[in-house]
Amino acid sequence: MKQTLTAIALAATLLTPLAHASQDAPTAHEQKALEIYRTSIAMRTAAGFGNVPKLASYLADEFRAAGFDDADIHIKEMGETAALIVRYRGDGSSGKKPILLSAHMDVVDALPEDWERDPFTLIEEDGYFFGRGTVDNKMGTTSLTSTFLRLKAEGFVPTRDLIIAFSGDEESGMVTTEALANDFRDLTDAEFVLIADAGGGALAEDGSVISYNMQAAEKTFVTFEMTATNPGGHSSRPRDDNAIYDLADALKKVQAYKFPVAYSDLTRAFFKASSKRTAGDLGKAMAVFAEDPSNEWAVKTLRSNPEYVGTTGTTCVATMLRGGHAENALPQSATATVNCRVFPGAGVDNTLNALKAAVANPAITWEVTYEPTESPSSPLREDVLGPLTKTVHTMYPGVEIVPYMESGGTDGMHFRGAGMDSYGVSGIYMKGSDMYAHGLNERVPVKAFYDSLDHWHMLLTEIAGH
Repeated sequence: MKQTLTAIALAATLLTPLAHASQDAPTAHEQKALEIYRTSIAMRTAAGFGNVPKLASYLADEFRAAGFDDADIHIKEMGETAALIVRYRGDGSSGKKPILLSAHMDVVDALPEDWERDPFTLIEEDGYFFGRGTVDNKMGTTSLTSTFLRLKAEGFVPTRDLIIAFSGDEESGMVTTEALANDFRDLTDAEFVLIADAGGGALAEDGSVISYNMQAAEKTFVTFEMTATNPGGHSSRPRDDNAIYDLADALKKVQAYKFPVAYSDLTRAFFKASSKRTAGDLGKAMAVFAEDPSNEWAVKTLRSNPEYVGTTGTTCVATMLRGGHAENALPQSATATVNCRVFPGAGVDNTLNALKAAVANPAITWEVTYEPTESPSSPLREDVLGPLTKTVHTMYPGVEIVPYMESGGTDGMHFRGAGMDSYGVSGIYMKGSDMYAHGLNERVPVKAFYDSLDHWHMLLTEIAGH
């Protein structure tokens, strides 16, 4: 009987998430993290306000106060924004290159008059922290900063250097990110990158953990403008050719065109794992696609779902229109904006050529609105998956680690494009219904904030400890 009770107790332990001190009384480390979080959110680091250098300076002072050498702290100002680089010196015993830790200090702006609470004051209410950046991405900068401070206070000496690289315009131009990956490579060169702005735990509505998702690839974001031109004339004298009609015909062909199915070991692994938790035909289609990506029924089923169509290949969609110059004049030009998310390896040029072929009108002109950043998928490295799995299972035993490809974009695209494998391994566990990043009343569960501190502390000690 005693053995049976012991087994039951052990099973209960394995199913219980790791407790942290903040459930009773906040530790000194948690108090410092909360102070950094509150101070960071109070700074309106959206584009146009020039506050990113202020935040970088504040964080740099925290690192100095914790004992980091001034020679290992670098603020790189670029226009109104800035990047922050901090090196945590290791003993070099691993013989390996450093690990880079990425997050971004800027936020999408929030208009205080639109919010129920002041977006630039951290407010705890009903089990949540509210404020702009509570999730995206001052949670990341706070978690990494406070973990460095905690490790330093504990006397931790990593087996290799750890380098924080905080960008300052991820939500806009990513100029600082590109510089971190290329121009400042002498300070940021690393074997791989861990990103605090992607990945994390998915919770069901009852709070149970569904999975831990690790981002290992991103689709390339590229926007084209397609334009039809015409001599125009008086609207009382219509002509057979018309710029707006020509553009409309072209757009219908873009709508009808379906890019070839694309897949990788990463996306097949994602669908295999997701099929276990997805009911009905959608779950069956995921399982079939994981085994045979050429199966027409599986492809059609997945592509009929907006959440998964992007995981089966490149997508392009019209998002904006403009045309004509007066209501009583024939249009001299009409332009549509077509936004594409290109599957890793498919190529931006190949995507544009496919669109041109589908439209089949050489009179339509195409222009790339800015230079895109193409990046490959990162391999599923055991030296990342192993420590990450141990970290996740310490907190939530048995939870499946699911690699995935981001349809959006993060700083990781520039690091991957520069040859550094990159992985989104956020410490946030959240329900989908709690995700308000970029929107009104952004919030994060209080528990998720404190759990993130534990997550990063365990992950870094596991991945770079003796």
